[in-house]
Amino acid sequence: MNFQENHLYHIYNQGNNRQPIFFSRSNYLFFLNKIRTFVLPHADILAWCLMPNHFHLMVYVKKLFNIENENSFLSKTNIKKRSFNQSLGIMLRSYTRAINKQENRTGSLFRKETKAICLTCFKGLTPNFIKTEYGTTINIENTEKQYPQICFNYIHENPVKAGLVAEIRDWEFSSASDFYGNRNGKLINKERTKEFIY
Repeated sequence: MNFQENHLYHIYNQGNNRQPIFFSRSNYLFFLNKIRTFVLPHADILAWCLMPNHFHLMVYVKKLFNIENENSFLSKTNIKKRSFNQSLGIMLRSYTRAINKQENRTGSLFRKETKAICLTCFKGLTPNFIKTEYGTTINIENTEKQYPQICFNYIHENPVKAGLVAEIRDWEFSSASDFYGNRNGKLINKERTKEFIY
């Protein structure tokens, strides 16, 4: 994944062979804690959704490298830089180890490659084409917000499309509840979200 600072990304991955990655409520909560630990030092989260066999994150990358062991006053050699890519890798590997132990299994839990699509790098993208109930429409107003808005909606609509809930706000493992005021979650940055979402 080639991340750039000050850009918005849709990050997602799914279970290897579409297998489940979450087996209990505590697994979802454990993964959210991993996101807090490994993503927030690098990025603001605008939207997220955890599904039984995949996950979605919409993030604004603030810094590509995070300093580890900043409080180490004994030696400057103990200070290490960790990239956002490395942090994501550690997050997925550590979660996989925990699930493999829990489920008494071995091998890869996630697909080999985590996808990251830049929502604000418009090279080759045409975010001004929108599918509506009346067909495809061209909307040139606020083109820089259209693609992020479509992705934001897509992430939150996942549980409804999968038939898990009737309303997006009803899925516990999504940031939709935070935007509907049903919950005051600390994972998303609502101020950052306002910069990109209508």
